Amino acid sequence: MSIAVNIYYTGTNGNARKFAEEMIAKGIVDRVRAEEGNERYEYFFPMGDAETVLLVDCWENQEALDFHHKTQMMQEIAELRNKYHLKMKVEKFTRL
Repeated sequence: MSIAVNIYYTGTNGNARKFAEEMIAKGIVDRVRAEEGNERYEYFFPMGDAETVLLVDCWENQEALDFHHKTQMMQEIAELRNKYHLKMKVEKFTRL
């Protein structure tokens, strides 16, 4: 059973896109993708909302997701989220 998490990052003045770009530039995205159990970690940009970025984050199971949440990367992600003053909306789905 896989888990899919959609995270909508919303800000102002293009900050959500800047956040995603810095996540990539700092190598955080590549490190998350390399984690055991990660199936997908990809950003999308909604056509109707220039101030939002959608992250599709998929994991093999809850244990892999829980381990990811305990990594140093989560602190780095939180710091960037705060730097860009982003709000988050999270949706979690279980895939059979």
